Amino acid sequence: MRNIKTILCALDLSQHSEVVAEHAAAFAKAFSAKVVAVYIAPALTQYVGFHVPPSSIENFVSEIVTGAEQNMKEFVEENFKDVAAEGKVANGYAAEEILNQAESCGADLIVMGTHGRVGIDRILFGSVAERIVKSSPIPVVTVRPAT
Repeated sequence: MRNIKTILCALDLSQHSEVVAEHAAAFAKAFSAKVVAVYIAPALTQYVGFHVPPSSIENFVSEIVTGAEQNMKEFVEENFKDVAAEGKVANGYAAEEILNQAESCGADLIVMGTHGRVGIDRILFGSVAERIVKSSPIPVVTVRPAT
């Protein structure tokens, strides 16, 4: 079996993130691995030019990142008490940036949530988890929310 030393845990910091973190922590304990928890703030650059000044978008993204960094710090302290863990906040397109973060930290496994969207919601919003599962060179564990 593959040796797992680093687990990337992709989070959206919703209530479901606690369940995702439980799974990541369980894998970390089983493999004596560390967890790198990441939140990807949305890329809003596609809105530049839609009568919104770039400086307004940059300020808004900066506020999102600052708030997310504090939330991530608290989340890691509360949900990864018994494992080595660090939290990171990045900015970009979620699927692309999660894969970038996994590569940059040398992750051996990705653990992430999925919203389990179906039908028109899936067509309209897509699936970050699906894109990662299809593109990732390393194993991906997806955790569906409790229904």
